[in-house]
Amino acid sequence: MEFLAHFRRLTPLQRKTFLACFLGWSLDAFDFFILILCVNALAAQFHEKVSAISEAIFWTLAMRPVGAVVFGMMADRFGRRPTLMLNVITYSVFELASAFAPTLKIFLITRALFGIGMGGEWGVGAAFAFETLPAEGRGFFSGLLQEGYVVGYLVAALVYGTLFPIFGWRGMFVIGTIPSVFVIVLLMKVEESPAWRQRGAAPSALDQLLVDILPHAGLFAFLVLLMFAFNSFSHGTQDLYPTFLERNMNFGARATATIVIVYNIGALLGGIFFGSWSERIGRRRAIVIAALLAIPVIPLWAYSHGALLLALGGFLMQFMVQGAWGVIPAHLNELSPATVRGTLPGFAYQLGNLLSSRNAVIQARLVETRFGGRYPPVLAWTVLIIASLVAIVTAAGKERHGMDLTKM
Repeated sequence: MEFLAHFRRLTPLQRKTFLACFLGWSLDAFDFFILILCVNALAAQFHEKVSAISEAIFWTLAMRPVGAVVFGMMADRFGRRPTLMLNVITYSVFELASAFAPTLKIFLITRALFGIGMGGEWGVGAAFAFETLPAEGRGFFSGLLQEGYVVGYLVAALVYGTLFPIFGWRGMFVIGTIPSVFVIVLLMKVEESPAWRQRGAAPSALDQLLVDILPHAGLFAFLVLLMFAFNSFSHGTQDLYPTFLERNMNFGARATATIVIVYNIGALLGGIFFGSWSERIGRRRAIVIAALLAIPVIPLWAYSHGALLLALGGFLMQFMVQGAWGVIPAHLNELSPATVRGTLPGFAYQLGNLLSSRNAVIQARLVETRFGGRYPPVLAWTVLIIASLVAIVTAAGKERHGMDLTKM
């Protein structure tokens, strides 16, 4: 099987490094999606509307650029491996703090601080992985690495469906911190990336940004716009979908979790499929095809009434959404200058996150004020507009498919 062949070509050290980066991203996503799944419970706990609780999603996403800059500069200065370890510790600490928030205001503060930790992980982890892995099969590993995000969501749904009725939302946030110990231990057993060791520490992280990113201002602006479209695509189809299932379809925690699990399996398969396919047809073409194929799925995904059809619609929608996303780790790292690869992709990614960070709040307020509590019209228009934007922006850009990332 081609899947196994890619792994056989890796050395034991490359396998461990990839696994550490994959699990770090998975844990990051697991901790984030616990919030998404508990929006309804948090609204009841703090006696607030969904739009007020959605501010927690906004602050998490809005603070991610801060983490991307801080941890990205540290990764370029001190190395990928120690920075990633500190990164995992940071977001795990604030995930635990979220469980003990006595008021919504304190909860929002803990989520903002969690967002700083979350913001650093993707850029540092992706640079660490792709500077260690060979160029051959990069599309496959890009899809697989990005789907660590989906695996985190999938595990969060499993935990939510089985343990939420027992432990409640506070217990969910406590559980979210436990796997961090394993990730940190695994990172202690891997080596620094060959590319960073070859170059050594950057003389000054701030100077490095000014010297290396500013000459590529056009590329940087393009990547930020691309990541705005992509983050709006994923968060616009994921963040309030469980709330839609519980509020409009009257599903309980177990039924909601089951549908979430099904569509995350679709997301996992989509990311690997389109990531691998991008090796043959190119990064941009794979993204454009995946984004445009999400549009015909809208009626099944947003307007079905039975659990089976909603699960099928969710499966197909996330197959396309995360299919497009599966190409992104390789695509952004291939486009980025080597000297700031720890900073630029993650910073652009998280600035895109910042621009799209009020997505859930806007969606929730539209539902409450314009559509009488009905989510389907808002969800449908989000996909139609954003999927088109993803395709247009991607097609307008460039790609550097297959370049060697193990050398500076």
